[in-house]
Amino acid sequence: MTRTEQIETRLREALTPRELTVRDESEAHRGHSGYQEGGESHFHVIIRADAFAGQSRIARHRMVHKALGPDLVAAIHALSMDLGE
Repeated sequence: MTRTEQIETRLREALTPRELTVRDESEAHRGHSGYQEGGESHFHVIIRADAFAGQSRIARHRMVHKALGPDLVAAIHALSMDLGE
């Protein structure tokens, strides 16, 4: 399973989003710190989930990191997030 698929699977299972987009943006970072040949190092995630209702931006980020787990978070160099209810 690719990292992209792992991210999507873990977020769907933990947060039951209404909308989820996981984009591998690694190629745009070729030659920069953290780039890995073959990609899967830089990601952008868009999530809309009821689980975020009433949560601060920081709390939402923590929820995503918890859902991904320390093993996957450690394997990703960069993760940008657009998190909404």
